[in-house]
Amino acid sequence: MTKVITYGTFDLFHEGHYRLLQRAKELGDYLIVGVTTEAYDKARGKLNIVDSLMTRIENVKKTGFADEILIEEAPGQKFNDIKRLHIDIFTVGSDWRGQFDYLSDYCKVVYLERTKNISSTMLREKNSRIQRIGIIGTGRIAERFIPEAKLVSGVSTQGVYNPHLESAKRFADKWEIDAYADVESFFSAVDIVYVASPHETHYGYIKQAMEHGKHVICEKPMALKKKQAEELFQDAKEHGLILFEGIKTAYCPGFNKLLGIACSGTIGSIRNVEACFTKLENAESRELTDQKYGGSFTELGSYVLLPILKVLGEDFEDIQYDTIRGENGLDVFTKISFRYPNAIATATCGLGVKSEGRLLIAGTKGYIVAEAPWWKTTYFEVHYENPLEVEKYTERFLGDGLRYEISDFLSMINGNSNSEFKLTRSESVIMADMMEQFLEMENRNI
Repeated sequence: MTKVITYGTFDLFHEGHYRLLQRAKELGDYLIVGVTTEAYDKARGKLNIVDSLMTRIENVKKTGFADEILIEEAPGQKFNDIKRLHIDIFTVGSDWRGQFDYLSDYCKVVYLERTKNISSTMLREKNSRIQRIGIIGTGRIAERFIPEAKLVSGVSTQGVYNPHLESAKRFADKWEIDAYADVESFFSAVDIVYVASPHETHYGYIKQAMEHGKHVICEKPMALKKKQAEELFQDAKEHGLILFEGIKTAYCPGFNKLLGIACSGTIGSIRNVEACFTKLENAESRELTDQKYGGSFTELGSYVLLPILKVLGEDFEDIQYDTIRGENGLDVFTKISFRYPNAIATATCGLGVKSEGRLLIAGTKGYIVAEAPWWKTTYFEVHYENPLEVEKYTERFLGDGLRYEISDFLSMINGNSNSEFKLTRSESVIMADMMEQFLEMENRNI
């Protein structure tokens, strides 16, 4: 008898799950299905689980394919199950290709082709609809998005659009999704649009997507002009849609813990914020060659502006930009200085100059410091006048962090507004205003 084993969360049970179990059963004579617990899913970074463990087990049972069901609740259990149950074949979906090759020393490993175009779900409640995501753009950030979206229950990445079909096809083949060069066909196939194209195209794509009734999550900067940002948010409101600027730091658990402590009075009244993010970019990259929309501030400015606006607010009295430019005139290092009625702040970013990247929040009773990469906050300290009095805080930051913003975005689509405070519409608008001011200044100097 050939024994086969597979594992999964099986949340919001859909036709993709059904087909995977059907094909797993066809591999042998006896199929064992491991269903993960909520605690284990959370530990491995899967977010937004909707159905209870018992519901998920029952949905697997109803297919009739499982001869035996067990519960997966800890790392390392797959190896132990394979040895204990004398498994011949381990199988999972092809979107996990390569990640379980280590098990091939103990049994045969089979990756089953992923089911594309999830269009309906089985055994689901009306308010638990799976949202189909379509991606616009095929660059580096889009490559990071798909594995992160896979770890958020309730979404399925369906396809990618690029006006250059060959680029779309290469991307789609890699991730086993559909490629589109016709934007109308793309919009008709998805519920959510993730905009990951060059900065200057964001406004147009968001506008189109919302005209087609699609919720939008857009990479930063969402807009490069204040009026554009205001218009887009107004359009979203009128159409009953969610428009979401994807600055991942805003949704990072550690960053939100840091903000909570900073604004709790623990360090007194805040008088200074310093945020720095620099990285050395390839001189031939788009970021350092795009004469109109490239440079450090458009690429990294959103990150360093975020903590200043969150902690000190939007009512600053004065702002000043100081820039070092490369040979082609683009900014390779920029410092933005703010004056508030009772505080000062600096936001520093660079693609051609390397500096110590940290976040410092100073108050009348102490200060908080998070070293680089603070934009992926996992650790920070609170210091007081007594140098021996130091409080240390840690928090997990899993993967590339995009799963946190996808999870909050999905919650907002489902009617939960608890995440809106993490990045408000007015904060996105004021960032767009700063981008516009800076680009006008840069265009005068190039």
